[in-house]
Amino acid sequence: MPRIPPAFLLALSALGPALARAAVVAVTVTDEAGQPLPDAVVMLETTATPKPPVRPMPMVEVSQARRQFQPRVTVVTVGTPVNFPNFDTVRHHVYSFSPIKTFELKLYAGVPAQPVVFDKPGAAVLGCNIHDRMAAWVVVVDTPYHARTDARGQVQLDGVPPGSYRLRAWHAGVPAGKEPAPVALNVAVGDARAQLTLPAVPL
Repeated sequence: MPRIPPAFLLALSALGPALARAAVVAVTVTDEAGQPLPDAVVMLETTATPKPPVRPMPMVEVSQARRQFQPRVTVVTVGTPVNFPNFDTVRHHVYSFSPIKTFELKLYAGVPAQPVVFDKPGAAVLGCNIHDRMAAWVVVVDTPYHARTDARGQVQLDGVPPGSYRLRAWHAGVPAGKEPAPVALNVAVGDARAQLTLPAVPL
């Protein structure tokens, strides 16, 4: 059996208490009628100063297949590169005119030469200049605690240290200017649960 360096064991022992204190935050997101909202992006933002650094994620893909974006909603951290491979037999012209990221990938097939780096927080709406029914969203967050809800409108945020946070959620069906204020959430040792209601309309 290989010998484990003492320095590595010391590092693990130092991390142990912090890992043991980390909580799991379970969140349910519904509309105003109480129906679950899938594809909502849940974000837990610390109120501590200074905020811990958030690293870009490895390359993320938003593909085009059967003349649809897949996935329809993608959540990434600030600075993450996103590639847009086209698996269709027709060419697409992918674009976004959203304030957080304006770009165009003019008519192409296969894989673009360069990914698009999303370097500002917020939501970017994607479209295709050739196929108007194609739509998708890239949601850029500035927190390591984020996830997209499943078909039941539920999500689980793992490894959250105890502390004070702001909990908020985004959904493509919420009209501009109707976004609810963040909810204050105090995370203690152990698991936590929360529920958010969004004024979402059918897409």
